[in-house]
Amino acid sequence: MAHDHHQGQDHHGHAHAHDHAGHSHAPDNFSWAFAIGAALNTAFVIAELIFGYAANSLALISDAVHNLSDVIALLLAWGAAWLAQRQPTQRYTYGYRRASILAALFNAGLLLVAVGGIVVEAVNRLQEPAPVAGWTVVVVAAIGIVINGGTALMFMRGRHGDLNIRGAYLHMVADAGVSFGVVIAALVIMVTGWLWVDPVISLVIAAVVFWSGWGLARDSVNLALDGVPRGIELAQVRDYLAGLAGVAEIHDLHIWAMSTNETALTAHLVRPDGTDDAFLRRVCEELAHRFNIHHATLQIESSGEVCKLAPAEKV
Repeated sequence: MAHDHHQGQDHHGHAHAHDHAGHSHAPDNFSWAFAIGAALNTAFVIAELIFGYAANSLALISDAVHNLSDVIALLLAWGAAWLAQRQPTQRYTYGYRRASILAALFNAGLLLVAVGGIVVEAVNRLQEPAPVAGWTVVVVAAIGIVINGGTALMFMRGRHGDLNIRGAYLHMVADAGVSFGVVIAALVIMVTGWLWVDPVISLVIAAVVFWSGWGLARDSVNLALDGVPRGIELAQVRDYLAGLAGVAEIHDLHIWAMSTNETALTAHLVRPDGTDDAFLRRVCEELAHRFNIHHATLQIESSGEVCKLAPAEKV
């Protein structure tokens, strides 16, 4: 979606630029992935509850409750992705893009809570080994691998460019891993009788999920606090802007995430010779091309001395 590039003068004579060139509010549409994933996981939870009660299997009922967190995670991420595409309002002038950051943050918390649950259960089974999982549990876990693994594949292409999609992806991968662990542990125990294999595999999976969940939590907290998004180096952007023709100095540079896949920038450039539309358009296009910053607002000043935000420590 291309927007008009515009330039204006404020009452101090400072030129402002704002550009969305090449900008897209929804680079990838994952609506179908969310719908299919949520439907499959909901059906799986219901099936586990039915078979669990029928077979009086606490393991299946517990897994159903655990898989319910997947449905919640998918619905959260889906809702946030939908909100992010809503139009701005008089009160929310950026729209609801930040909902995607909140969803990623909440899903990171869910992942870490799930890790705690896996660890507690594994420690309990180390102290008091559970009976060998029957074939019913193995078959259900295998179905879980297919459903969660298939859903994860649908989100795979978006996991690097969008933290919200990464949250949904990690939930699916984590549960596919847990189900895989159940199958492997059950088969090994049936052959060898080593009951300790089950909790040990669970602890290994918990460690992997914790590592992924911690990374998601760290990145989402960073975006929630208006930190510079991962993959963008502030120093490189500053050097690029400071090296532009005619720019004597740069100050009040800020880079932050508007959503989990959109980045904004504001900066004051001291350019004694003034500016023109061509200069502003070129800078905004370069920021988009080099740094994936599509929402840039530049204030051009003839002298940095008149700007109260000129000192580096001023925010």
